[in-house]
Amino acid sequence: MYRQHQNRRRFLTTSGVFASTLMTIRGLFAEQLEVTPSMTEGPFYPDHLPLDTDNDLIILGDSITPAVGIITQLSGRILGKNGLPIKNATVEIWQCDANKVYLHSRDSKPKASQQDKHFQGFGRFETNQAGEYRFRTIKPVEYPGRPAPHIHFKVKLGDRDLLTTQLMIRDYPGNDRDGIFKNAARKFDRKLFEADFLPIPESKTGEHFAKFDLVLGITPSEEQLNPPETTKRSDS
Repeated sequence: MYRQHQNRRRFLTTSGVFASTLMTIRGLFAEQLEVTPSMTEGPFYPDHLPLDTDNDLIILGDSITPAVGIITQLSGRILGKNGLPIKNATVEIWQCDANKVYLHSRDSKPKASQQDKHFQGFGRFETNQAGEYRFRTIKPVEYPGRPAPHIHFKVKLGDRDLLTTQLMIRDYPGNDRDGIFKNAARKFDRKLFEADFLPIPESKTGEHFAKFDLVLGITPSEEQLNPPETTKRSDS
């Protein structure tokens, strides 16, 4: 129990200052990056946000009991179409628990006995100077009607929603039976919404990791030099 609390404190403390993994971005200043496709928000964005909305979805509040599932370190960058990082963007994720229940009354009420009460189900993180985000969550599982396990993403800057999309597991057997996945795959390169979920070699608890960069159809200079409030006033 003590170790679980230590791991949580270490994760929450380091996630705001984790080392930058800046790499040379293909086509930086030469060509625009491919934009991450928008996907449906779906019916289960939480209708009542949990009191705990941090970036560790495994431990809820002061609980000492972790969520069920394969713990996954999920990280990446939020980039503009010119490849430059977008700082101070709010990244939100939400997903069903390992028992296939979402944090939404339409789903959790009829499945109250099934729901993992220790899974946060929703989290937020603000990107750093390098546009990086980080979450500790579970590897997504299949959901009734959705054979492609997925994590929902929403990216905001100020009070503006910039992107709503979903992340799928690369080469998962159910992907090609999933309507949302198939629709996106007909229009876009799969690499834009898929990621590998791989075991962490040194993990003694079987944790996985996944890297997923999101590219928005804006440039940081446009959005960050013109805050949403200023833009709205000038449009009114």
